[in-house]
Amino acid sequence: MKDKVAIVGYGRTPFSRAKPGEYIYGVDEYVAWAAELALESAGMSKNDFDGQGLAVAHAEAGHTVNWAPAVAENLGLSPKAILRGDQGGGTAGSLLFRAAALIAEGVVDRFLVVGADTPLTIPSIAPGLPLSPERTRGVYWDFQGPFGVMGATAQFGLVQRRYMMENNVTPEDLAKIGVTTRFNASLNPQAVFQKPYTEEEYLNSRMLSDPMRLLDCVPMVNGGLAYIVTSAETAKTVCNRPVYLKGFGEMNNYYHGSKVFPDITATSFRVSAPAAFNMAGITPQDVDVFLPYDDFPVVVMMQLEDFGFCPRGEGARFVRETDMTAKGDLPVSTDGGQLSGGQPGGAIGGFVPIVEAVAQLRGDAGARQVADAEIAVATGFGGITYARNARTSTAMVFGLEG
Repeated sequence: MKDKVAIVGYGRTPFSRAKPGEYIYGVDEYVAWAAELALESAGMSKNDFDGQGLAVAHAEAGHTVNWAPAVAENLGLSPKAILRGDQGGGTAGSLLFRAAALIAEGVVDRFLVVGADTPLTIPSIAPGLPLSPERTRGVYWDFQGPFGVMGATAQFGLVQRRYMMENNVTPEDLAKIGVTTRFNASLNPQAVFQKPYTEEEYLNSRMLSDPMRLLDCVPMVNGGLAYIVTSAETAKTVCNRPVYLKGFGEMNNYYHGSKVFPDITATSFRVSAPAAFNMAGITPQDVDVFLPYDDFPVVVMMQLEDFGFCPRGEGARFVRETDMTAKGDLPVSTDGGQLSGGQPGGAIGGFVPIVEAVAQLRGDAGARQVADAEIAVATGFGGITYARNARTSTAMVFGLEG
């Protein structure tokens, strides 16, 4: 399906930290806002999507049931095909693959893909602990919650500790990723945190769940994002710089090694990344911009290895030796990513790398624009499993025509 579909428009609402006195938008409002921005970006109207496709990423907050047909009703659309995704940070990419397949098969010509969440304004049984099925029943609550593992920071802290021990990774190595991400955010007026910080400030930030520090953690925000994907033929008629999907890969519930005792530091990008690169016909050396799902610095380092930018076990060395700023050797998280830009709920956070990939390739990135960017790789990383790594990984290669 290489080059069969292209993204022709995108939208990202301002992100909110829900400060006192600020108007608090709901999920449906953010969905409509993001959709409107994407339509404006593409020069299209919602009438262009009657009889076409609508894809909706679910809001993880338990107070909101944004069923896809209800979203269609709220937006005033009459879609022929509806998709709904619930793979955490892998959702936005997974929806893209499925939309692309339906477009390539001629079922529809285009899809509006939307997602929004308001994790800072939800009822909760504990601060930061949404009333979602994952947090109230099943493996998490049976085997982790009772022992004090209260959420993603503690869960991935266990993975990070093992990874650091096995690969001689130091806190200073991880600090380099955080400092770089914040510097890139200083070039992005939409990032929620734009003031750069130093390695020393990272190391002195409060320990939350050893070895996870405060500045290891993604800031939650309220907000919405959307993108529009069409057939390649339609893309050429509505956009003067369409961004083509050149390769993709997805893997779910991955085990590396024994299912009884798997390697918890091995991401499923070991499967999805080669699939995306092979479809696109590229190597890591061809990538101009790398936009990983970056809820923690260690997640970025593991992806640098599993995408082949450096050998496995050498992520720390690569990070120390590489300029990852927007003007550097390998620009990474050029908009500040989620680590400094903000994460509007885990499932919606996966839209951030896709939107930034499109902005970079279209030349819309302003002060953080990577010169002559032609190939961008974006990723999605969803959920944290019990005694393994993340549940879902999506790898996407985007590029210009030619």
